[in-house]
Amino acid sequence: MIDTYRTKGLRKQLEEELKNKGIKDDNVLDAIANVPRHYFVPKSLFEHAYTDTPLPIGCKQTISQPYTVAKQSELLDIKKQLRVLEIGTGSGYQAAILRYMGAFVYSIERQRDLYEQTKKLLQNLSISVASKHGDGYNGWSEFAPFDRILVTCGAIELPRSLLEQLKINGILVAPIGESEQIMTKVVRLSDTEFETTTHGSFRFVPMLKDAQI
Repeated sequence: MIDTYRTKGLRKQLEEELKNKGIKDDNVLDAIANVPRHYFVPKSLFEHAYTDTPLPIGCKQTISQPYTVAKQSELLDIKKQLRVLEIGTGSGYQAAILRYMGAFVYSIERQRDLYEQTKKLLQNLSISVASKHGDGYNGWSEFAPFDRILVTCGAIELPRSLLEQLKINGILVAPIGESEQIMTKVVRLSDTEFETTTHGSFRFVPMLKDAQI
């Protein structure tokens, strides 16, 4: 895989586009400008890699549009060495963004073919992400609690198991809803108290619960 002056230039253009759409976190914008998105999309869609749009990646899944990736990353308020659980590895692009920002990423993917493909890609790119094939609804209790939890698929409701794996003062970001999702940020204030805010409408592939994997 090659990162050329052209693709670097396209990323700078994308960075400016996201700034104009309201992304303010310099660390997020720096990651968008430096992580080659074209590595994470099918070769046949290379020409669309730096457009602000979702793209199919197989297994009826998509790579989120860059604005969505940037918005979720901004809401997470990533700091170096935070432990982040990602539900829905997908193409690996979001995990690569978080890793570039200095987080330790633990990522779960339920589609086995996609999991195998993305694990190999991340290894080839020397991007260190702990990944597993499994049901993201259950989280990853072995490494809990987490400083941050990110859900990259549409959930009808906030999974209780994920909230339980969030540290106090930790942040969970998830799109909640059925046909259309509301981006929801949850801060854990104590063992039993959570503060919830909403941040606009989005569309995601659905989060599947108790489905065959």
